[in-house]
Amino acid sequence: MNDISRRRLLGTAGAVGAGGLVVGGAGGAAAYAATSADPATALTTVGSTEVAFHAGAGRTRHQAGITTPAQSTGYLIAFDLAAGAGRAGAAALLRRWSASAQRLMAGEPVGDDTGIALDAGPSSLTVTFGFGRSFFDRTGLTAQRPGRLDPLPDFSSDQLDARRSNGDLWVQIGANDPLVAFHALRSLQNEAGSAARVRWQMNGFNRSPGATASPMTTRNLMGQIDGTGNPKPSESDFDQRIFVPDGDGKGAGAQPEWMAGGSYAVVRRIRMLLDDWEKLTVAKQEKVIGRRKKDGAPLTGGTETTEMDLDKAGPDGKFVIPDNAHARISAPEQNGGAALLRRTFSYHDGIGADGTPDAGLLFVCWQADPMRGFVPVQRKLDRGDALSPFIRHEASGLFAVPAGPGPGEYVGQRLVEGH
Repeated sequence: MNDISRRRLLGTAGAVGAGGLVVGGAGGAAAYAATSADPATALTTVGSTEVAFHAGAGRTRHQAGITTPAQSTGYLIAFDLAAGAGRAGAAALLRRWSASAQRLMAGEPVGDDTGIALDAGPSSLTVTFGFGRSFFDRTGLTAQRPGRLDPLPDFSSDQLDARRSNGDLWVQIGANDPLVAFHALRSLQNEAGSAARVRWQMNGFNRSPGATASPMTTRNLMGQIDGTGNPKPSESDFDQRIFVPDGDGKGAGAQPEWMAGGSYAVVRRIRMLLDDWEKLTVAKQEKVIGRRKKDGAPLTGGTETTEMDLDKAGPDGKFVIPDNAHARISAPEQNGGAALLRRTFSYHDGIGADGTPDAGLLFVCWQADPMRGFVPVQRKLDRGDALSPFIRHEASGLFAVPAGPGPGEYVGQRLVEGH
């Protein structure tokens, strides 16, 4: 079965249902698919979309999962290397993971495949890899550790759980089918073997493609449109803000050469105090955010993409967008042009003992320099964001994410084999 692409095993679920075949026991739908002479039904758009793992050959030089549109299912996982694994063990693991990620993203089975996703196409699967600060200590590569991986500063509103923060290795998985995403997760966890153990895992979701009449910015669990202010790849300074440039390996603030084309991911688990939030009227919620809930437009008027008029005052002489509104405080023009690319998932981990939902946002943001991206914005939010009483930062991580590997390379190869 390993030589059969998942993309060839299509259409059979519908055929099985129509024919009344009960799927169960050994073989099941997979056996039917592999032996049926009927032509496969074409994949839907959601299932057929494939994202390349390797960089180059006319593709982006960056890892997938950064500028790729956020998928409907996501997993964030951190691993710690086993004692004694060292640089050789890390290299072997990254080689295995890269080979599997390439096949998984192409919709192909891997190794002793579990069969979880045999019926599905690639479904926009992306697998993204990064390195935490501690990775460099464990592998003897401290001379190659970027200065931009220095620990994030403390923020007064943080209530961080160290057990769910940081880690040696970080993996982000996204797909537009939950089984495809889980299949990738399970494959990588199995292949870690004795070389690394899971430190923490967070499971997220977004709206499914096609769920709205036309494409639109997703909403978070507060019901707010989330991500309107993201920088766009079409902007002339997008790469400069989000990715480490070539030739940044000299002078003050220099970056190691292996990070050229890479980016830095800040990961935060942000719990939303939904019971408190939902007690507010819509009008008060809009004042907290600074945007209309219905369409994401700024309170100063227009559409979602209309620029905020931060100087506009109402009849009472007060700013229409309040001084402490989240949209005002986080705006790039209020933070020296600081920009970060948000790529988030919502999460819901059940109901706590006190009856409140453990739910919120798996916040992932990308930037060329976290000290010029995430940190100044979060410092300002920390000092007076109207949203602060309704959220709680419970976990945090910072990871260096290298450029995408070229054909024949594995992710991180230039780091672990370059010196």
